[in-house]
Order: sequence, then structure tokens, then C-alpha cells
Amino acid sequence: MERDEALALLRRCVASPSHIAHSHATAAIMRKVAEHLGEDAGTWEVIGLLHDIDYDIVGGDMERHGVEGCRILIDNGVSEEIADIVRRHNHLLTSGYERPVEVALQAADSVSGLIIACALVKGGEIDEVTPRTVKKKFKEKAFAAGCERERIRMIESLMDLETFYRLAIEGLKEVRGDIGLT
Repeated sequence: MERDEALALLRRCVASPSHIAHSHATAAIMRKVAEHLGEDAGTWEVIGLLHDIDYDIVGGDMERHGVEGCRILIDNGVSEEIADIVRRHNHLLTSGYERPVEVALQAADSVSGLIIACALVKGGEIDEVTPRTVKKKFKEKAFAAGCERERIRMIESLMDLETFYRLAIEGLKEVRGDIGLT
């Protein structure tokens, strides 16, 4: 599935502007990480866009989250490989992430909120956020408390955290308008 098709599917299934913005953020980070690792950036971006495709449908039921997303994707012609990654990304139902794409999705899903929170503290200016800023705020457990730091740390099997933060910030800069930042 191409990016434009994934965006159209996302908009058909997800009504919440905040969930759409989160999907854009996760996708942008996934793209940058894939480029850095020499992986298929387009596919990884699509996975980031579609990872929460079922969130509005399951209404917070984490026993169904991912499972329903997989079904939606299969029903819409998305490859089983991508659909299965979406199914498995719910860390409350699945563990043992070893494939780089799955590790990256765990980390991107969580770090997006941390970095956006850093930008909001700086007046919504993503250009004011540096890896040093993120590193400092990462240590403050009360800051962006919903961002699961252990999921972010999973990326250390692929790269150091500073590199990851730099890539994530670069990705978010590219989609700033889609995620409500300047």
C-alpha cells in the first residue's frame, strides 16, 4: 500500500484529530529510522500511519486493539505482513519484539508523544527541541508520563538513544503542520 492510500484509509477509519496527528508523527519517525537502517522507508511509514487504525473502533478496549486493526487492514487489501505488524504492536497482548520494524514501531509510538510534549513546552516550536532536550525530559518520569520509556529504550538494540532522538525530531519537523507544531 502506498502512503496516499494509507492516508485515505486512516481518514476513513479514524475520526479523532489527535489520533490522526499521532499516526502522522509515528509514521514520520518510522520513515527516518528506516532510512537510517537502510530499510524500506515507504513501508515503514505506512506501518506508522496505520498502526492505530482501529483505535476509534475499539474505544480503548486494549484486548481488541491491534487485532481489529489487523482485520481492517486485511479487509482493505493491505498485505498480511503489514497487518500482522499492526496486530502485534499492542504491547499489552504481545511481547518478544525482535524484528527491527517491530522494535522501531514500539519506540516511535512512544517517543512521538515525548517529543511533541517537549515542543509544546517550547511554545509548539519543534525547531527548539534537541536530542539533549529529549534526553533531559526522558529522565523526568512525571513529564509526559504516558510515554512509556521502556518501549523507547527498546530502540537501543538498533541504535543509541541520541541518534534515535535526532532522527525522531527530524521526522517530526517534516510533518509539523500535520501534528499541530510550528
